[in-house]
Amino acid sequence: MLKSFLRDLREQRWDDHRYYHQSRINQFLHLISAMSFLVAYGVMFKSPALAALIGWVVSMGTRQSGHFFFEPKGYDHINHATHEYKEEIKVGYNLQRKVVLMAVWASSPLLLIAQPDLFGLLTPHTDWKELALNVGWIWFWIGVGALLFRMLTLFIIRDVRTGIVWVCKILTDPFHDIMLYHHAPMHLLRREWFEEPHEEERTA
Repeated sequence: MLKSFLRDLREQRWDDHRYYHQSRINQFLHLISAMSFLVAYGVMFKSPALAALIGWVVSMGTRQSGHFFFEPKGYDHINHATHEYKEEIKVGYNLQRKVVLMAVWASSPLLLIAQPDLFGLLTPHTDWKELALNVGWIWFWIGVGALLFRMLTLFIIRDVRTGIVWVCKILTDPFHDIMLYHHAPMHLLRREWFEEPHEEERTA
């Protein structure tokens, strides 16, 4: 049971890396994202709202900009796959689903204009600091909801283990990304913009 779980986790990580992290700039942005996510993890024990602000603005901002602006979208000659194929088989949030998620995230603070107390769930803000924390609380629950929604979707379209493995992958990605991409700055200094074709087994 544990061996098969770890095997599936390695496979999801390997597919995510080889299909969506060929750009060294994207890898470098993921390194920044991973380190800021670890800060957010630490802050979460004291202030989940502040952790959500760090996570969405810094961590997700750098991470998703790497995917949208620097990762190649054409035919993947290394893996012999079209962009459309990679989008179709993506276990988690592919680029299309990310657009929807980011739109929900970006527009959600507008709720506080119509409902400063968010239907009684929050204390109405009286200054900018309280407003930021209220936004943080909204973003915190959007993050939790996004994880649960995709996990339940995978339960239905795949199986329960795939969904649980994916959540485990997402929550541990910051640790794994630091281990995987800590050499990215050096590659960029050498003007190596893309990862060379790899022949590794699925152990990354």
